[in-house]
Amino acid sequence: MSRLAVLLWIANILLDTSGHLAFKFAAMSEHDSEWLRWRHMATTPALWLGMACFVMEFVVWLALLSVLPLSLAMLIGSINVVLVMLAGRWFFRERLDPMRVAGMTLIALGVALAGAGA
Repeated sequence: MSRLAVLLWIANILLDTSGHLAFKFAAMSEHDSEWLRWRHMATTPALWLGMACFVMEFVVWLALLSVLPLSLAMLIGSINVVLVMLAGRWFFRERLDPMRVAGMTLIALGVALAGAGA
């Protein structure tokens, strides 16, 4: 993989993970009614940060697709799932049971194999 492809891949990972974390943070508000909860979420900076991250990720993804085949980009892009799950554990104390850890391990191995073949 070229240096540009690696940089775009890392940017994609960081933007995707940041977007998911921002959305989760925005969604954690608790109110008496659904309407108030959704209204509060709409005014939370975290929601807008998450949307900005996903817009930037879209641009980075298009750039990545311009330098890599779609099949490879999709395979190595799967590492986002692992990083979002680890970040959820770290920031929100979400549970990682043995099956999820096994799944993350298999995804990471698949990404490593796909990346090594590039």
